[in-house]
Formats: sequence, C-alpha cells, structure tokens
Amino acid sequence: MLQLLPHLAAGTGGDWSGLVGILLLLTAALVLGTIAERLKQNAILGYLVAGTLIGPNVLGFIHSRSEVEIIAEIGVALLLFTVGLEISIKRLLRMGPIALLGGLLQVTITMAAAFGLSLAMGLDIKAAVCLGAMLALSSTACVIRLLADNSAIDAVYGRNAVGILLFQDIAVMPLVLTVTILSGTGDDASGGGSNALWMLMRSLLYAGLMVLGFWVLMNYVVPRLLNIRQWAKNRELPILMAVVLAVGSAVIAHKLGISAAMGAFIAGILLAESPFATQVRADVGALRTVLVTLFFASIGMLAEPVWAAQNALLVLSAATLILILKPAIIWFIARRFGFTHGQSLATGLCLAQVGEFSFVLAEVARGTAISEDIFRLVVASTIVTLFATPFLVRFAPTLGNRLQTWIDHRKRKRKSPDSNASDQAHEDDSDSQDMPESKAPVANKILIIGFGPAGQCVAETLIGKHREKILILDQNQRNAASASRMGLAVQVGSGASPETLEHAHIELADVVVITIPDPHTVRQIIHACRSLNPNAKLIVRSRYHVYRWELMLTGATEVIDEEEQVGHRLAVAARRQLEPDAKTPN
Repeated sequence: MLQLLPHLAAGTGGDWSGLVGILLLLTAALVLGTIAERLKQNAILGYLVAGTLIGPNVLGFIHSRSEVEIIAEIGVALLLFTVGLEISIKRLLRMGPIALLGGLLQVTITMAAAFGLSLAMGLDIKAAVCLGAMLALSSTACVIRLLADNSAIDAVYGRNAVGILLFQDIAVMPLVLTVTILSGTGDDASGGGSNALWMLMRSLLYAGLMVLGFWVLMNYVVPRLLNIRQWAKNRELPILMAVVLAVGSAVIAHKLGISAAMGAFIAGILLAESPFATQVRADVGALRTVLVTLFFASIGMLAEPVWAAQNALLVLSAATLILILKPAIIWFIARRFGFTHGQSLATGLCLAQVGEFSFVLAEVARGTAISEDIFRLVVASTIVTLFATPFLVRFAPTLGNRLQTWIDHRKRKRKSPDSNASDQAHEDDSDSQDMPESKAPVANKILIIGFGPAGQCVAETLIGKHREKILILDQNQRNAASASRMGLAVQVGSGASPETLEHAHIELADVVVITIPDPHTVRQIIHACRSLNPNAKLIVRSRYHVYRWELMLTGATEVIDEEEQVGHRLAVAARRQLEPDAKTPN
C-alpha cells in the first residue's frame, strides 16, 4: 500500500513523489524517535534507523538520498545558526586557544595517524591522504545537538568540543580542495599546485568578505528592520525575516564555496549581540527541528545493511579503532593546554565519531582515489560511530571523572609519606595541586567548588566573617589564581574526585557550595561529597528548573534554582514599577 502512495499523489497534479518520500521519512523518524526515547536512548538513534529503513538500500520508499539532501543540509545550517545566536563573539573568545590551535593540532595529528595506518594496510598515498582527511572530521550537527540536550555546552568539555568543531568546519574548505585534486576530478585537478593555492586564497578572501558583509547586515540593517512599526504589529514578518537570515546566510556561504553550516554559524554569532537574538532563535526553532530530523535520517539512508552484515568484523574493527584513536589524540592535545585528564577524555569522547562532511569527501574520492569497497567501509564505519555518539556524549563526564579519580588515586599511592618539598615540585602539573593550601585543617570550614562568577560572588559575600574557613576548589588555573589573589586558600582539582576532596579535608566541612553549572558534573560531585561527609550541608546551583528535584534526590541540602530566582527578581522589578510607593525587597 505504501508503494502506491507516490503514484496516487502524482495523479493530483505535479510530481508529489518527493514530498511523499519526505512525509514517510518524517513519519518513520517520529515513530522510531519515540521508541528510542521510550527506551531511554537519544531520538537521533531513531532518526538514523528511520533513514536506513526508508532509504534505497532496504525498503526503497526513497530511491536516492539526493531527494532530501539539500533540505537536510539547510537543517544543519539552521541548527548552527541557532547555536551561533547563543555564542557571542566575547563568549567565543573565552574558549581560548583550544578552539584554534587545538583544532589545528587535532586535524593535523588525526590525519597523520590515519595516513600512517592506511599506508601500513597497503593503501597508496592518495587513498591514505583522503582517508586521513575523512577521519579528521567529527559531526558538528550530532555533537552540538547532544551537548544541548544534555545541558553540557557550558561545561568545560562541552566548550572544548564546540571550539574544536568550529575549527573542523573551517578546515572543510581546504580538505575538500585537497581531496578533489588528489582524486584527479574537476577543474581543480588540471591546474596543479598553483591553481590549488589560488583556489584556497580565493576561498579565504570570499570568507573574509562574507564575514564583513554579515557584520554590517547584523549590526546596522537587521536591527532597523526589526524596529519597523508594521513588523511589530504583524508577527509573520519577523518570522519570515528570521528564516531568510538563517537560510540566506547558508546559501550565500555555499555559493562562495564555503561550508553552508559555517556561514550560518557566523551569521548567528554576529547577531548574538543583538537584543533580538532570543526572538529570532524562537522563530526558526520549529523549522530547524523538522529539517535537522531530515538530516539525521538522510545520513541513515547511506547505510548498506547487506554489505555491512557480510563484512561485519571489518566494519566493527574499523569503527572501534576510530572510537579509540580519536579520543586518545584529543585527550593528548587537551592535556597540553592544561586541562585535566577527566576534561580531556570527556572532550575526546564527544568528538570520537566521524562527521557528516566526511561523506562529502568520500563521494569526491569515490572511484578515483579510493575504491568502492573502501568507500563502503568508510560509510558503514562512520554510521556505526554516529550510532555510538549519543552514548559517548552522555557518559563522557562520568568516564572522565572515573579516569580522573583513578589517576588521582595512583598519584596518592605513589607518593611516599615522607615526601619533601622537592618531591612536590615535580607535581606542578598535578590536577590536585595546592596554590596555596591552608596551613592546617580547619573544622566547620566552607568549601566552595567552582570559582567562576557565581563562586566569586559567594566568596565575596562570606569573606568578611569567614575568611579563614573558606577553601576554594577549582580545576581552572586562572580561577584558582584569582582566589589566591583574594587571599583565600585554594586547591586545584576536580570536585568529583574523592581523592581531591579527601585532600581538601571535606570531612571537616560544615557547608559545601557547588557553583558548577553542568548538572551531570554536579551529580558526580554530590555523590563524592556525600560518600565522604554525609553530614555536610550541600548548597547547589541549578541552572535549569527541570534539574532541581533531581539534584535534591541525589543528595543536595538546598538547590538554588536560577530560573526561579530570576523569576522572583523580575517580579520584584515589575512591582517596583507598578507600585513605586510600596516597599519591595531588593
């Protein structure tokens, strides 16, 4: 019956077969996404399975991925546009060198490792370079979506992952050009190295002009348009403009030979400083959800289950190697930038998969630089890594904390009881070093875990009467240095590590204030604190109301709900305006 739908639709006038295929794909995604959520898995797994079933290699309701490919790419662009709206330029700069230099190292080292392994397996140099380019990229759409779902974009490992992903998107341009030249296809191959250099320089010039144009548009044109009186009366017009901005920025970038998703992301960042950013994000939200769903389903359509089943051992071996190699490389790089073992591993696990742009590179190299069997292996192993990604992102902080705990335990074990100051000097890079430590353990002390803006506010409030009792625990060296300048005792380390908490003498703490915004890390910290000091009063920050009772059940004494606090402050401010003579609390 389902096979008759395209023919019935075609009889109503025009070719509706493509629309019917999209409807079937969305319906399957709805059903399988719901089943995945019921099984406590991420809906993305359901979308991937839906694409595999509806696609050309299983049921064949959609004969080619090209029927939905462009729409799916627009979905990714919308996703990156809305993410950009949440990341202003100032926030982007706060990501630090891990975004640019770390991303460069990740792409370079991963390509080199894949190149060496490919040569060892008997592939020629062209195929080895192409495979290295494919494996260097991770899935921007998948990882950012999962980080947002897990409220982890603001976590340290989440920021690191986003920063590296942004560099990978920038690297797509030269990688596509390199693979095209090596494949000996297209006009780019005929001009040799000088033509390739010219193409790269032209792309960089276009990228600079695009950023300049978007900056002028977002800062001078869009705000004036949104202030037009008619637009304030008719909600349809601002919604249309939001869609035009998101899709238009992607199309412009594509026409200039730049990643469409990258163009949309840049436009979103430049608009993020505007007061209209929140409304624009809401206006494109529903359309983004539909199109991003199509994107993940379109990835599933590439799967060839029969070939993968016949070569299951090869596919699983390749996927396993990728899922081990990439996190190890990223862990190594992040450690060089001063991040802890736990943060570095969590970042690596989030970026363990092979990304969607790798399919583009594989299509370019197919039949020329790489054989058909290598192409199928790349596609199959990539899809396996994408299936594993929701689990890896979910458990990344847990596995990172376990690694950090194990390493801290090993360091404590190796440390002899009579270690002197010279021994301490060899552990300057330890994740639980002191700078400075309190002279002696203080009973009824106050432990503040996390010394960002919230932690600093807590310390400034308590420092007058309780200076000698306060101990700051933070993994960030700069935050620790700020606390040290305030004259507070500091320990650098992970609050989720029992060994670090023991070293901080948590058994003597009367109050523990946890200011970390990431709810998953907070749960780990609560468990660790409760196991070592069941009587301590744990005052916990919750960024979102939905996590409040979950944190209470985990063991928090009191949870400060940011959304509730903001609501109270807004109500006080509104009452102050409505009732100027009434006494309202500050």
